[in-house]
Amino acid sequence: MRANTAYVAARAKSRKSNLADKARLRQLIRQSPDQLTVAVGDMGYRNEIDMYAGKLSGGDLVEAALTHNLEVELLNILRMCNPKIKPVISVYTLRFEYQNAKVVLRSVLNEVEIEKVKNSILPAINEINTPWISIIEESDTLRSAALAMKRKSFGQALSKLPENASLYAYEDALDRHYFNEALSALSGDDKATKFARKLLALEIDHKNILNILESTSVGMQGEALSSALLPGGRLVPTRSFSTVSIGGKDALLDVLRGNNQFDLAEFEEKLKQCDERRSLDPVVTWFKQREHDFMAKMSFLHPISALPIIHYIALKVEEVNDLRIIVRGLLAGLPEAVIDEHVL
Repeated sequence: MRANTAYVAARAKSRKSNLADKARLRQLIRQSPDQLTVAVGDMGYRNEIDMYAGKLSGGDLVEAALTHNLEVELLNILRMCNPKIKPVISVYTLRFEYQNAKVVLRSVLNEVEIEKVKNSILPAINEINTPWISIIEESDTLRSAALAMKRKSFGQALSKLPENASLYAYEDALDRHYFNEALSALSGDDKATKFARKLLALEIDHKNILNILESTSVGMQGEALSSALLPGGRLVPTRSFSTVSIGGKDALLDVLRGNNQFDLAEFEEKLKQCDERRSLDPVVTWFKQREHDFMAKMSFLHPISALPIIHYIALKVEEVNDLRIIVRGLLAGLPEAVIDEHVL
């Protein structure tokens, strides 16, 4: 078992070294739209680019290639893992099934053309996506789409919602189910699992803080806000939900002020930037960096465990997301500086 863990961890570290660094990503921002496909192919996505080149072009081609590559990579990583570390790794790979469920619900609600879905969002050439595409084709309401997912692990959570539930309610139910299941899966007492549980708590805290900031900005408070917060965090513990749901941003700052593990001064500086830009992007970017820093630390402290593999998965996902932002941003004509701000 340990030998297999060491092998998979070593493979993950090797693959991590092949990921594009930020300097290379920023070079890509300076490419012309015509050069993007070649440049992305040279970054490790050539096989997928060639696979879709006969059907797609431009941004659709690149996005389909990126999606396909990521889906296959996550499956390959899981297949390599032994029974000891696979449950921990699954916590960070199976979350993409929840993301696909959200894609299905949004596509049905917004009546997205099925060809658009097949060509870029959930590439049809990848058999993994066939069931998701079928649900979109056969559903005309959020309710019918949710019922079509009844055999999924989260199916029961979706079916319990009222027939007129909003998209927000469905996505909230998916988030709650994912984090509840994930926390239950990370119940081991070994140091690596404890670190993974702390990472999950950090993600929950970041989601809750962003939720509080967004809700405060639109005047949402009280029970509506409290019920939208996810249990399991440490910076904003469950016992403080009623306080922050009434007091909003100011109450949140009071709660965070009592935690010496949180850089409140830096957070307040990011909030000032948010006010200036009328956007939460500075806080979102800072939170992502905090998560990456924590993963880098846990990967270093426990090199023969599931943690380096989780770190690689997170960086791989980040690379794909960054490439999507760059490609879509350039093709939409966004200034380089704007795109650069959104690439970590």
